Amino acid sequence: MAIVEMIMPKMGEIVMEGTVLAWLKNAGDTIEEDESLLEVATDKVDTEIPATHGGVIKEILAQEGDVVAVGKPVCTIEMDGEVNAKEPVADVPTQEVVKEAEQILETAMATVSTNGNGGDIPRTSDSGKFYSPLVRNIAKQENISVAELEAVSGSGMEGRVTKKDILAFIETRKSGGVPPTVSRPAPESVSISFSGEDEIIEMDRMRKMIADRMVQSKQTSPHVTSFVEADVTVMVNWRNKVKNEFKEREGQSLTFTPIIMEAVIQAIRDYPMINIQVDGDRIIKKGSVNMGMAVALPSGNLIVPVIPNADQMNLMGLTRKVNDMAKRARENKLKPDELQGGTYTISNVGSFGNVMGTPIIMQPQVGILALGAIQKKPSVIEAPEGDLIGIRHKMFLSHSYDHRVVDGALGGLFVRRVADYLEKFDGNRSI
Repeated sequence: MAIVEMIMPKMGEIVMEGTVLAWLKNAGDTIEEDESLLEVATDKVDTEIPATHGGVIKEILAQEGDVVAVGKPVCTIEMDGEVNAKEPVADVPTQEVVKEAEQILETAMATVSTNGNGGDIPRTSDSGKFYSPLVRNIAKQENISVAELEAVSGSGMEGRVTKKDILAFIETRKSGGVPPTVSRPAPESVSISFSGEDEIIEMDRMRKMIADRMVQSKQTSPHVTSFVEADVTVMVNWRNKVKNEFKEREGQSLTFTPIIMEAVIQAIRDYPMINIQVDGDRIIKKGSVNMGMAVALPSGNLIVPVIPNADQMNLMGLTRKVNDMAKRARENKLKPDELQGGTYTISNVGSFGNVMGTPIIMQPQVGILALGAIQKKPSVIEAPEGDLIGIRHKMFLSHSYDHRVVDGALGGLFVRRVADYLEKFDGNRSI
C-alpha cells in the first residue's frame, strides 16, 4: 500500500488559490483516477477537480469553505502498489511568487507593528467587504476614508481589495485623476420590508461576482448603445440548406453564433480601434481578437468563456470552438484561463426571444455586441422593375461601447459594418 497526497492544482496562470465548495466523495470512499473528487471555486470559475490517483480516500485535509493555496494538500489517497513517478499534477508557486508573498507579509507585519491594526477602518465593512490588516494600514497612512475604501473595486477573491488595488488607487489620486472605481460614493442601503408571503433567497457566489462586476463596469465606462437592423435572409437560407448535412458529417450543430462571430471579426479588422483596452491615460491596441461569448447557465447565472486568437480561425474552427465552450460552460468544466483575456464580446439575447438589448461591457474591453432574435418581416425590396414588398429575415444588432475612447461615429460605423458583412453573406459558400 502507498499513501499519496493530492494537492490543489494550478487552475490558471494568475490563480494561486481556490476555495473548496463541496466534496463529491467522503473519507473511506473508493475513487478512480480522473474521477471528479471535489468542487473548487476561484475568482474566475467554479470547477470540478478530478482525482490524481485511484484508490481509497484516506483523509480529507481541507474542509468545505477552506481557501487552499496552489500546491497544498487537500486529501490523502491510499492506493495499491507503488506510486509511479510522473509529472507533478500541479504547478506550485515559483520562487519569485513565494519571495514576493514573503515580502508582502513582511511589509504587513512591520506595518501592523508600527500602526496597530488599521485604526478606525473596520475589518469588515457594512457592505460585507473584508479588508486585510495590510490594506487597512495603507489606507490609514494615506488618509483614505472608509467611504473611499468602500468604493474601491477589489480584484481579489470575493472582490477583496488587494495591496495592488489600493496602491493603484493612491497613484491615481496623487496624479490628480479620479479613480473610476470611486467616481461615485457607495450606494446607501435601502430599507426593505418583508411580509410572511415573501421568500428570501441568498445570492450564490457567482451571482455576487456578477453583480459586483456589472456595477464596476457601469462605474468605469460611460455606456452608449447604437442599433442597426440587418437583413440576414441569405445567411438564414444558407444555414437552413447546410445544417443537416453538417450535423450528419460533424456530429454537431451549426448555429448562427459562429457565423455572426465571423462577421464581427471581419469588422474588427476594418475598425481595429474597437479591439482596444484602457490603462489609465493609455490606450492598448490589442494584437489579436480574443472573442468572448456570453453563455447562460442552467442556474440562471451568466459566464463568458473566451476564444483566443479567434481572428485566425475559419468558420469551421469557430463553430467547433463555440460548441465546445458552450457545452463545457453549461457542464461547469471550463478552466479559469478560458474566462480571461477577452478583447471583444458578443451576447446572443435572441436565444431568449429578445429582439434587442443594451449589454454591459466586460471590463477592460470597450465594446460588446448583443444579437437580437431573427424575425420574418415585410420589407421593401429594390428590383430593376421597381420596389417590391417581400418577406425577409431581419435582426437587430445592439453595440454598447465605452464612450471614453469610442465615439459615436466609430461605434456606429462598426456595428453598421457588421451588418454589411451579414447582408453580403455568400449563399454559395461551402463549409
